[in-house]
Amino acid sequence: MTPKNTLCLWYDGTAEDAAKFYADTFPDSAVGTIFRAPGDYPAGKEGDVLTVEFTVVGIPCLGLNGGPAFKHSEAFSFQIATDDQAETDRLWNAIIGNGGQASECGWCKDRWGLSWQITPRALTEALADPDRAAAKRAFDAMMTMGKIDIAAIEAARRGPK
Repeated sequence: MTPKNTLCLWYDGTAEDAAKFYADTFPDSAVGTIFRAPGDYPAGKEGDVLTVEFTVVGIPCLGLNGGPAFKHSEAFSFQIATDDQAETDRLWNAIIGNGGQASECGWCKDRWGLSWQITPRALTEALADPDRAAAKRAFDAMMTMGKIDIAAIEAARRGPK
């Protein structure tokens, strides 16, 4: 059954590769139906992949092989909440190690240019700490990081001893 709301993500002929990577990397992710061109068309030929249905951490998506006209930007990103450093490291390293690019404050891009925020729950909790001084210390620590280091965030949140 087609979901009522689906994110449509534009790719330059690589939607199937991206969908397979996401399905292999993220829990609760899968590749669904792959739609192929029933005949030749101006930008391709019969059998070319037109769209790929997939889910990323339970979110329904459609990868559209629309060509080179549009690129992904940081204006859209997936934010993935992680439970521990091992999960944070695994997801971050999978994205970066597959041709992606590291950024700051837990952000990175995959090789297709899609942005990801790999965000430990410990960071979110620290930033929401009712002790605003503790939250600021955690925030200041985060601002110096690429991949989030949970132990460093928790140490900053506790403050000096």
